[in-house]
Amino acid sequence: MASFSIAHASCRLLTPSLFSTLPTTRLFRNPALNSPFPTPSFSQKNSSLLLSSKYKTRIACMSTTTSPVGKENERLSGQNEKVVEVSSWIDYLPEEVQPLAKLARVEKPIGTWLLIFPFAWSATLAASSGSLPDFKILALFASVAPLLRGAACTINDFHDRDIDKMVERTKMRPFASGDVTPFQGLCFFAFQLLLSHGILLQLTNYSMIYEALFIFLISTYPLMKRMTYWPQAYLGLTINWGVLFGWHAVKGSLQPSVVFPLFISGFLWTLLYDTIYAHQDKKDDIKIGVKSTALKFGDSSKEWITGFAIACISSLALTGYNAAIGWPYYVFLAAASGQLAWQIGTVNLSSPADSGRKFVSNKWFGALIFSGILLGRVFP
Repeated sequence: MASFSIAHASCRLLTPSLFSTLPTTRLFRNPALNSPFPTPSFSQKNSSLLLSSKYKTRIACMSTTTSPVGKENERLSGQNEKVVEVSSWIDYLPEEVQPLAKLARVEKPIGTWLLIFPFAWSATLAASSGSLPDFKILALFASVAPLLRGAACTINDFHDRDIDKMVERTKMRPFASGDVTPFQGLCFFAFQLLLSHGILLQLTNYSMIYEALFIFLISTYPLMKRMTYWPQAYLGLTINWGVLFGWHAVKGSLQPSVVFPLFISGFLWTLLYDTIYAHQDKKDDIKIGVKSTALKFGDSSKEWITGFAIACISSLALTGYNAAIGWPYYVFLAAASGQLAWQIGTVNLSSPADSGRKFVSNKWFGALIFSGILLGRVFP
């Protein structure tokens, strides 16, 4: 999904295979390597891995020195970092299918995970005290999430097809490269939504309103970066819509004292991780006039995301209290707090590669919170 990595999801949102290493909805601008390598002295430990295939290769050109470097050199090293595309299992699919698979970001599952977690948190929290969650509901949403995330990425790239041509990381995306026409992309978008609708109809407490509002959000999210420095806030509304969807799927109604604090915590979490994500693209964004919280916050980004983290954890604590959840939840919440502290404390926002790695690490935060909710419900 943020390309979700629902759309920003967004997308520049929101893309499926499970627990991969590189993300989705704005998930990595990987500049193509178009100049020959110099001949630095590589140490075995720090040398990059070169994988060749009939398609593009993605190479991370990292610092090759083992001697200490000053802060200024470290900053320049981050800015001069080059990342190009690595071969993936998509390259083994039939050639006519590959552009559509890339359009849906199926090789980058982080966006799918970020879409699944808010729904899974909510549906599990809605289970009765001392009981396991309804695994049929969780399985249905796990099945539909890759389709929804893929649809979000498709419509994101459709809106951004002219912008993507000007950005190193995205200029080889299917629309920008001409591998998929706008008409083909819109047909693929409709096909993914149709399949998603068929799965969602299997929910006991299905709601057309929730589905329709979600489709509206993923379809309009890509436009936000042209209008405001807060597209990450709109992504937060989009990707965390699953909180409302999940609770309603179990209960058939909402419980504001639990659902709203949970939604707010997910919203703040999205602001945090997608601001980190947006730092990958800030140079290109300035050139083409695209807005983001990374540009809005600038050098104060760490202070802002620290505030988001504190508010997110506080809101999750309030959620647990209002839901009368068991003590295991708070143990895992403490661990999740440490994960956020590690992210913020160690991220190098001048390094696109490190920003990307920290962004992807949010799957562990989501998994910790889910584990806490599950065990807190089973052992009240």
